[in-house]
Order: sequence, then C-alpha cells, then structure tokens
Amino acid sequence: MTKVLCLEPVGGIAGDMFLALLIDLGVPLDDLRRGLAPLGLGGWRFEVSRASRHAIEGTHLDVVLDEPEHEHEHHHDHEHGHHHHRAWADIRAMLEASGLAAPVRDRALDIFTRLAQAEAKVHGTSVDEVSFHEVGAVDSIVDIVGAAVGLELLGAPEVYCAPPPVGSGTVRSAHGVIPVPAPATVELLRGRRVLFEGTGELTTPTGAALVASLTREGPFPELVLEKAGYGLGTRDFADRPNVLRGLLGERAAGESSVFVLEANLDDATPELIAWTLERLIAEGALDVWVAPVTMKKGRPGQLLGVLATGDKREALTALLLRETTTLGVRAHPVERTVTERSFETVETPYGSVRIKRASFGGATVNLAPEYEDCARLARERGVPLKRVVAAALAAVGQKRA
Repeated sequence: MTKVLCLEPVGGIAGDMFLALLIDLGVPLDDLRRGLAPLGLGGWRFEVSRASRHAIEGTHLDVVLDEPEHEHEHHHDHEHGHHHHRAWADIRAMLEASGLAAPVRDRALDIFTRLAQAEAKVHGTSVDEVSFHEVGAVDSIVDIVGAAVGLELLGAPEVYCAPPPVGSGTVRSAHGVIPVPAPATVELLRGRRVLFEGTGELTTPTGAALVASLTREGPFPELVLEKAGYGLGTRDFADRPNVLRGLLGERAAGESSVFVLEANLDDATPELIAWTLERLIAEGALDVWVAPVTMKKGRPGQLLGVLATGDKREALTALLLRETTTLGVRAHPVERTVTERSFETVETPYGSVRIKRASFGGATVNLAPEYEDCARLARERGVPLKRVVAAALAAVGQKRA
C-alpha cells in the first residue's frame, strides 16, 4: 500500500519545524545526521528537545552553529539579518558533488532551484546571479537537505499539505524591512491556496519552498492512520498553537490513486489539441482522449480527457492549463481494474514481433501484437500492416499449440 504523509501547518511551516516533525514521527536523529554527512558541512549541531505549544506536546529542533558569523532562522521570531552569503552556483555544486543518495540530492536540488528562481524574480536578476542570504546559510542548507533525507528515511511517502497560513506584518531582512509574507514566499506559493491569517511570519521562504517542491494540495486521501507527529516553532501565539502536524499512514484500500482530468474546449484548433495530446503522453499520462460535445449556446466543442496517477495529477493539470485554451480543469478520482501485463516475442515471415499478454485471475484474457513492431516491419517489407498483425497472431497460435 502507498505510504502517505498529510501536513497540517496549523502555526505555519519553516525548515526547522519540518525537520522536527520528521523526528517526532520516528526518524532517528542519528540516521538523520548520517544522511547529512556527505555534505561535508562542519560547524553545526542539532539541539532537539520536547516542548509544548497550547498544551500540545511535540519536538522542537534548532540547528546550532558553532561559528558566530552564522545566525539561525528561528521560526516566527527572527531578524532576517546579516547571514553568511552563499551563491546559488556554489550550493548547487556542493549538492551535486556531495555523494548524497540520488533521491535525496534531487529533492534538495529542486527545493533550492525553486528558491533561486523565486529570489531571482523578486530581485530582478538572473538565477545564476542569485546570492542567498537566509536560505544560503548553513542552518538552512541543513534544514533543506535534512528534509530530503528525512523523507527518504520515512519511506518516501506521498506528501499532501493543507493551505498554509502566511501571517502578516513586516520583518527585517538583509534587504531592509519587507512585508509578510516575504516576497520570495509569495512567489514560491503562487498557484497554491494559502490562508491570509495570523500575526508575524508564519510561513518562511524555506517553508514555502518545502511546500512547493515536496507536497501536493489536498483534499487529503483516505488513510489508515498509523501515527501523528508535531514539529514545534519557537514562539507561542495567542490565537493558535505554533505547530506543524503530520499524519502518517497508508492509503486506504480501495482509495483511488488514479484521476480523470477533464477540460471543455470550444476555441482550440485541431493542431493545438493534437500537440497537447502528445505532450500529455510524454509527461506520463496513462491515457488521453478527445470526444465531441455540444456546449453552452449550442457551440460545438471538444471534451479532452486524461487518465493520470496521483503523482502526475498536478503536473498534467498545469500542462492542460498552459497548453490549451481552457480556463479550468476538473478532476475526480476513479477506481479501475487492471490486468497483469507480460511480453513474449514471436517470429513471423516479416521479422520478430513482441506480443503483449494480458492476464486476469490467472487466465489470459487478451493478446495483442505491439503496434510499433508491426508498423516498422510493414514499412520495411512494403506489406500491409494488417498482414503483419495477422502473421504475428498466427505465430502466437502455433507457439501455444
């Protein structure tokens, strides 16, 4: 069954809160340290403690720096001050050369890439010219790479996140006083649902990057709940517990991880639709289809449908919005029964053809020659496609006899 982690950022989200949550859910601290060792970063250590916010007990974590020029980003209670600067190119080179496990390295690179792109857009510069202040400090590198390590140690679950509260007011940064949510946070959460509530910086740029890179929006799937964990922020709030809650479990039996995405098109050209179908398949859609429909005001249109796994849902939705003229995409979960697939190769007078065998309940229910094999042989030998297909099916019958 699929492991799932559902995040509820009751008090917001920051890098240290996410790491604290993973530890509270059972990620061993020693394993987390070992997973970070390939970075080769010195001059820091974890300080982990048990604490409570509004009588809710959980784990609080600090990345404590031994070098005085570094300052740690304390969630909801920090000055974005004179942190050590690290260029994005240096951070990228460090991660690529670190020897981190591939899934960890790729997650960390994606998080930092999103941060670099957000900073570049906010400050009107190119990505390669970005020099990180807060997020380039050792503590934030540890937070980000630690998040990637911790998720792997947790079994690489699918991660969902409820809309995070972003806070309000102002905060001091290396660029002066800036509004809350910080401009980089706003850019990172563009396209996501957020809650404009709370006082102070509830969701930091690092927290926003984790949400954008690692999580999907709800609604949460049905779970067989295993455990709950709580990562605590530094400050106490009067209006809410400063906690990031995580619910860990397995997707309930029968809960669909496959979705049908639909969009009605009444002003898209045939070329545009054909292009979009190709792009959807290339990006991992299980199937795509187009059907004629009659829309409002009697207008003829096309219904474009996509069958997508849960992990491809957001990317394929974005592709539909980007590539077509639709103003919205519908999504609904579906249940499907699939056959077991296997391949065998048969020899025909025209050449070798792969045969796809579909089985259900231990019995063969369908046999189909691979189209690409048959089409290639038909072109090479100058014969009709149907003749190659018939020869392949005949060869299967002879093989079974």
